[in-house]
Amino acid sequence: MKKVAIILSGCGVYDGSEIHEAVLCMLHLARQGASYQCFAPDKAQGQVINHITGEEEQISRNVLVEAARIARGDIKPLTELNTADFDALLLPGGFGVAKNLSDFAAQGADAQLDAHVLAACKAFAAARKPAGYCCIAPILIPRVYPAGVKGTIGTETGVAEAFTAMGGEHIGCVVTDVVEDSRYQVISTPAYMLAKTITEADTGIGKLVKRLLEM
Repeated sequence: MKKVAIILSGCGVYDGSEIHEAVLCMLHLARQGASYQCFAPDKAQGQVINHITGEEEQISRNVLVEAARIARGDIKPLTELNTADFDALLLPGGFGVAKNLSDFAAQGADAQLDAHVLAACKAFAAARKPAGYCCIAPILIPRVYPAGVKGTIGTETGVAEAFTAMGGEHIGCVVTDVVEDSRYQVISTPAYMLAKTITEADTGIGKLVKRLLEM
């Protein structure tokens, strides 16, 4: 049985992991006979957003504790992720990627990754183990792989330009498809960067997971 490490960034599209994407990733892995283990950084969120009003709330929440809601409590601190125990890596999207796994939301093309996130992603890259990035998560790819690495966030011009400015080669992509860079064993899909429905997100994520396990 192939085993995949999933890195979550909280719980909720505006300040954590996009829940539909995270669940679809898990569902497709399970349906294709793979197992998975969820991880998240054990630290305070960059922001807490009211998902009804869209307004920031002046309270503190922990990324690991919130991500545990999606993982049904079966989650570990990111510091416990050992690359040798897994065959592949998978990162759903959500603004938590840009606020908790990195500071892209504030710094744009000058963004840096959380140290533990960077170490984990680079470890999979160094081991030549495949990795999948969904939605906004591909913005991390240029910080993990060598210059010129290919990836997609869909067709959103501003983020695509940032991807390129960070050293990657952005490839435009429809919501139901994927972009693969076989040189580095990394694959990405737009998901809710473009998806208007859960079924559109499902199609692209399904392709990504299938290819990830084949790789």
